Amino acid sequence: MTTTTNKNKSRPKPKPALPIPSPLLSLTPGTWAYDTMSRRVNEEILQRTWEENETEFTEMKVTGAFEALRKDLSNAGTTQLTFLDESSSPDAVELAQWRDILSPFIISNKDTWLSAPWCVTEFYVYRRLMQAIGYFDPSSKGYQYDPFAKEKLRGLHSSVASAEGVLDKITSLSQTSDVATGLAIASAFCLWGNKMDLSIWPTNSSAEDLKLAFDQILSNSKDNLLHDDTATLIAYCQELHGKGGGNIDIIVDNAGFELVVDLCMADYLVASGVAKSVTFQLKAHPTFVSDALEHDLKNTVEYFASLDAGEYPHGRAAGERWLKYLNNQDWVCHEDNFWVQPLPMWQMHDDIFDDLNTRCDLAFVKGDANYRRLLGDCEWDYSAASFDDVVGAYFPCAVCALRTLKAEVGCGMEAKQVERAKELDPKGWMVTGRFGVVHFGKGCGER
Repeated sequence: MTTTTNKNKSRPKPKPALPIPSPLLSLTPGTWAYDTMSRRVNEEILQRTWEENETEFTEMKVTGAFEALRKDLSNAGTTQLTFLDESSSPDAVELAQWRDILSPFIISNKDTWLSAPWCVTEFYVYRRLMQAIGYFDPSSKGYQYDPFAKEKLRGLHSSVASAEGVLDKITSLSQTSDVATGLAIASAFCLWGNKMDLSIWPTNSSAEDLKLAFDQILSNSKDNLLHDDTATLIAYCQELHGKGGGNIDIIVDNAGFELVVDLCMADYLVASGVAKSVTFQLKAHPTFVSDALEHDLKNTVEYFASLDAGEYPHGRAAGERWLKYLNNQDWVCHEDNFWVQPLPMWQMHDDIFDDLNTRCDLAFVKGDANYRRLLGDCEWDYSAASFDDVVGAYFPCAVCALRTLKAEVGCGMEAKQVERAKELDPKGWMVTGRFGVVHFGKGCGER
């Protein structure tokens, strides 16, 4: 594990090529942001967290601190934000980073949980939860306790049956020299997961039959794409393949089935020769319920490697193969505090920026929360602001975002597709995950 403790101050870095709009707040009733911060995070997420951990929280004697956080959130519109308790963690740098993040909203504005930027407050809920249970305090019974572990473990166990079919298919992709087809399908799997139609997957067919069937699968998967840079992604990865493979990162989102398809993607990238190595960028502490830590990734690999080979032959074979990747350092895990903080990614910590800029040839950014940070969780025009102008202008290396929409923020989407999405789902098109994007940005520097 390579968890980085970053220096607090950061040098100036490139920014989006367009004027940066205002960040999303949580003040407007009827928006997903308002519902999340005024109701959902407390009444649903933290209530479920309590129900899952009541015995453990009672034994750890943390119920008082947990309830104090819930009381704050039950009055989110009037309760002002406060700083972290500096005695709650021995990591002075991480505490100082959070003080810098929060100072404009606590000292200057005296913001509440609703009037501060949504991204800041939503990330802060989970950091406050870590404080409440004593996650960083070696003297606490809650030290390094993951309150979401049970839910993530259920997600892992329930992923196996669905993953077996995917693994059967994805393994065959690396056995063909057609990087274009293989990468298109692997990235579509990584985006849509088990929403892809596998019923038309070819078996024992001619090369022409395979091509026709793959084309149909990809066509079906594109029905709800609001922007698709797959062709640009393929061209770039073909260049990497021609050079003997590149160093590719996956900025991971969720554990469970989504993590499994991320591992499938990494498997394909290495086996096909597109990647020499894959680095997984992971969360440094439990956050957003299902977000993946290094422990979750390794637990997933070990679980699949231990499956019954008779019942799940493809899952077992994949798990054993993934273990070899980890043991051989073809796959590397890297946790960092930056991935659990709400900073826009154009304010990336120096060490991460420099590492991506000098080492990484391509970063895949997974999930909605990571995508929101790519955009600074700001109110960009959904269509007029291109992804390359917003993200490609500042990101330290080439970047591909694979995102299903689960928040009211976006850029670079086709205007006609946006109108179509609004017609199909007027209220939920931005938040239900029905629609997605494949965005590619060239990055701010040539190497």
